[in-house]
Amino acid sequence: MISIRVQQLTKRFGTVTALRHLDLMIEPGELFFLLGPSGCGKTTLLRSLAGFYIPEEGKIFFGDEDVTRLAPHKRNTGMMFQSYALWPHMTVAENVAFGLEERKVAKDEIKRRVGEALDSVRMSDYAERRPNQLSGGQQQRVALARALVIRPRCLLLDEPLSNLDAKLRLEMRAEIRRVCKEFKLTTVYVTHDQKEALSISDRMAILDGGLIRQVGSPRDVYRRPVSRMVANFIGETDFIPGKLLGVDGQRASVETAIGRFDGVLGDARAMPAAGASVTVSVRPECWTLSREAPAGNAVKGRIGEAIYLGEVAQYGFVAGGTTLKIFELNPRFIDQSARGEVFASVLPEDVVVLAE
Repeated sequence: MISIRVQQLTKRFGTVTALRHLDLMIEPGELFFLLGPSGCGKTTLLRSLAGFYIPEEGKIFFGDEDVTRLAPHKRNTGMMFQSYALWPHMTVAENVAFGLEERKVAKDEIKRRVGEALDSVRMSDYAERRPNQLSGGQQQRVALARALVIRPRCLLLDEPLSNLDAKLRLEMRAEIRRVCKEFKLTTVYVTHDQKEALSISDRMAILDGGLIRQVGSPRDVYRRPVSRMVANFIGETDFIPGKLLGVDGQRASVETAIGRFDGVLGDARAMPAAGASVTVSVRPECWTLSREAPAGNAVKGRIGEAIYLGEVAQYGFVAGGTTLKIFELNPRFIDQSARGEVFASVLPEDVVVLAE
């Protein structure tokens, strides 16, 4: 296992700066995700780690080794792409063996390691088949085996599940995490799929405009976004503009057009002054609906649009001139009894106050 350390990395393409003085530390054995909107720099960062791009400024370390200008084939990284990139004229075993043959590994050692790699991804029974005889999920397992067989120092994955259907994506998420942990591989994984990142990552970084906006565990990033951009990118949220009344440690009070909210600061380092414009962020599933007026963080309104999905209902909750999105598990307010005045309340720990 190795750590990956990025120091003040800057990468430009002509007049476009794709990465801007970026700092990042990935721990040994960590399954680390890079997320962000299109053009944010996540794939550029991954390709810089692989050695396909050489940065104009900054350094990249694998452990204590400076690999910033080391050729890709000398970095000993395993790489998986969106396309499986399997040779169609080769069998599964031959595809997996290709990297070892290029490294002049002895034939007996190649046979042993290919067998181990195929066992690890549960593809031993398909060793003599060709790629066109495999399903998409099976081809992806072969690509994973090919990346593992060279015993890489780290594994780099570029949206590896984007070509699979929803059921296979779920299956392969768990499989990739199992294999990475079993092999104790430091893994960097680029995806645009938030559920993928939330479900299997140890930590993640949200990028935008070539900068890292937040790094943290899935729970931290989802529950405590530090900015509107992060809150809006990860999951769904209600944004309510307001004026900051005051701050007490991590706690903050905000006056909005639909009432006062007590909550927590998303980023204590960007502590605004009283009277500043701020945004309250509340996840739709954090609201609780009731007929009686609860104490604190309560909004009076009515249910407008309602979508019933069985285990959950999605409501458009209308309060004054504001419409909030509210998710209710085991729905009780979906039928005719929902008509009339309803209260929506939220706990202070579920209210995140974001500086402008």
